[in-house]
Amino acid sequence: MTGPDEPAALHATELGFRYRARGEWALRECGFTVPRGRITALVGRNGAGKSTLLHLAGGLLRPAHGEIRVLGAAPGGGAARSRVALLTQDKPLYPRFTVADTLRMGGRLNASWDQPVAERVVREGGIALSARVGELSPGRRTRVALALALGKRPELLLLDEPLADLDPVVRGEIMATLMAEAAEREVSIVLSSHVLPDLEQTCDWVVLLRAGRVELSEDADALREGHALLTGHVEEEPTLREHTVVHRRTHGRQLTALVRPRGPVGGTWHVERPGLEEILLGHLQDGTRGAKGAAA
Repeated sequence: MTGPDEPAALHATELGFRYRARGEWALRECGFTVPRGRITALVGRNGAGKSTLLHLAGGLLRPAHGEIRVLGAAPGGGAARSRVALLTQDKPLYPRFTVADTLRMGGRLNASWDQPVAERVVREGGIALSARVGELSPGRRTRVALALALGKRPELLLLDEPLADLDPVVRGEIMATLMAEAAEREVSIVLSSHVLPDLEQTCDWVVLLRAGRVELSEDADALREGHALLTGHVEEEPTLREHTVVHRRTHGRQLTALVRPRGPVGGTWHVERPGLEEILLGHLQDGTRGAKGAAA
């Protein structure tokens, strides 16, 4: 296991990035820490800045403001390059290469290459080494790209929406592979995904981006313990004023509210402990955040 004094998997201070062509800030004033040894869910709505953050962490972009560190080092530098693997949305592979050609290329490009690990990831997907990459299904191409990333034996694996185009069965298989790598090799994983149900049983840390800013960076169990899902009559709403209301909705005279309690919940509310998916959906809804009693 990693020690308490080892640097974080990711650490950002006042991080900002601006796309000059559009004149827009993709990220602003982002500060957060992701501990090592975690499987982290990076979530946010389209345009929230998830891909930009991962590209900064992978060294493909440079901050316009502030700093980001990976495993205690600057992204893209010699100290980090061999320890970090980034799998982007487009999964760049050479379609005319066979799978064997692709893995050989991985071996030539990475001094720490582990051919047995890469072949195992491919083999678990039922993929022949002689198959041409361009003739594979999207799910199998994703598995080959993942084999390239894991064959590098990274300490930090950054995944930018790698499962978006896969069916539930294949997503489950690949998530199982990721969990095994995290457990057996102590790989820290940051996974950007819109498929929130897949994150419930997999991720133990959450970073939530909202309009280019970090709204949450917390342990997943602490998030579950720190929220409550309340159901009751709309006339009970005044009793919520002492709590942080993340999201609320009404149906007739019934009110349902996701809250971060600031003490005992008064009134006659029915109180449940929400799942991670419900918490993330609540925070992703449009509306005001962070103020007492704020209603979304």
